[in-house]
Amino acid sequence: MVNLSGNRRQFLAAGAGGALASLLPASLLHAQPTNGKTLTVVLPSNPITIDPINQLNHDAMILGQTVFENLVEYDVDGVLKPQLAKALPTISADKKTYTFELRDDVTFHNGKKLTAEDVKYSFDYLLNADNKALRRPLFTKIAKVTVLDPLKIQFELSEPYGQWLYFLTKYMGIFPAGSRKEHGDDYFKSKPAGMGTGFGMFEEWKPNDYISFKKNPNYWRKGLPHWDRLVVKMIPEDATRVAYLLTNQVDIISAPPPREFNRLKTMPGVTGASRPTLGGALLMFTNNLKPPLDDVNFRKALSCAIDRKTIGDKVYYGLLDPAAVLAPPRGWWFNAAADKELGFDLDRAKEFLAKSKYPNGAEIDISIQAEPYLLDTKDAAIFLQAQLAKIGVKINLKVYEFSVLIQQIARGEHQMAMQVFMSPGEATYIIANTVIPGQFLSKSTGYDNPELAALMTASFAETEEAKLKDLYGKIQMIMARDAPIGVLGFVHASNLWRQGVEGFKVNQALTMSVGEAKA
Repeated sequence: MVNLSGNRRQFLAAGAGGALASLLPASLLHAQPTNGKTLTVVLPSNPITIDPINQLNHDAMILGQTVFENLVEYDVDGVLKPQLAKALPTISADKKTYTFELRDDVTFHNGKKLTAEDVKYSFDYLLNADNKALRRPLFTKIAKVTVLDPLKIQFELSEPYGQWLYFLTKYMGIFPAGSRKEHGDDYFKSKPAGMGTGFGMFEEWKPNDYISFKKNPNYWRKGLPHWDRLVVKMIPEDATRVAYLLTNQVDIISAPPPREFNRLKTMPGVTGASRPTLGGALLMFTNNLKPPLDDVNFRKALSCAIDRKTIGDKVYYGLLDPAAVLAPPRGWWFNAAADKELGFDLDRAKEFLAKSKYPNGAEIDISIQAEPYLLDTKDAAIFLQAQLAKIGVKINLKVYEFSVLIQQIARGEHQMAMQVFMSPGEATYIIANTVIPGQFLSKSTGYDNPELAALMTASFAETEEAKLKDLYGKIQMIMARDAPIGVLGFVHASNLWRQGVEGFKVNQALTMSVGEAKA
């Protein structure tokens, strides 16, 4: 656990004038701008792995998506497109068989030509429980992978499950046949040279500083990337990230401070943009197995005591869309009635509390992340302390590094935790991961409801939007009734970058997309 810092906005409060020199690292005071051949981007947190099948941090997926590719991809506008496949798959009438034809012009970084055998090997490795891939639970409905010819691959599902295509682009990658056995998992985690087909080839990982990649000279998308070298730096402090950008020492930064975002994006030499996402939710992981969160009325009291609009407007300055259920307000599947059930109403909060096992309030430990991940959760947590005190609930903040916090949540060791949780932007992913047993974060809530699970299964087999909206609406009403997890809202993707950077666009799916960027 780390201490909560009280001076992280020192630079921003002082402005970008005379305070800059005193706050910059000495190495930057006389540093020269980049030469255009190197693109440098900055993350606020330390990545844990480059391996896509074991990826935890969505912000750090820039690493895996630079090296590894898949059959399909989400583009920056949230459109599903073919990547290593020639086209989107042919799907059987029973929605259980998917057939892909592969591109014939793709080679791995080691010079080996991509074939269907590599695709089969990659999925067989992921699906083998002995390999303990973190993202395996997302794909266990894949029953069989068959090579039809060197450039054609077929997937047979145990039941309809169209969502797996959307998860491919974030939590899977294609690697050469035999490579896992030859190199081992640690190689994929920290130095996957030669293992991918992406626009960047792994070069170096300097812990707590940067990870670098070289241009793939044989990339199948001719003319890309525009840079010769990509450097991904890790800088947790808001002030330092901004200072590096203002002195032209980096090209693009992730997680700009919301309080200063609108001012910074209009400064000379700097530009920026934001866009709402359908998948980035600021969640309160309420452990339903631990008192006082074992009481449904107490959980509802917490939800109704939270003024989400003020959090969105005054804490995150428009970079959070308030929501009380696991559906983005801009999403076509959003159920306003379910959202209202858990929305801000202090009188209802007090009524729910009076009906709970803890009518006089309680004390709760909230675990939060030390470094920003898309948004800084410490800001919302401090606001919650004041909000929940109004109904007699005392909040104790416990701050952890990301790698510690996410494992704590996954093992269900927390009482309550707050974190931004990113999904590919479809309706089921966050719900499945947090409340369906056997998924990555199901222990974070300890919730198990067969009725909800049956509705989820029904939604996997449906493709008609009107019917899906009805199913998703029912799911949200159950979630509102039982309140197994707390929701504050859905984040906006936002970035700042040097005005000289060309071809960069804010990614609706949040992970920075730099394949077409030019310094």
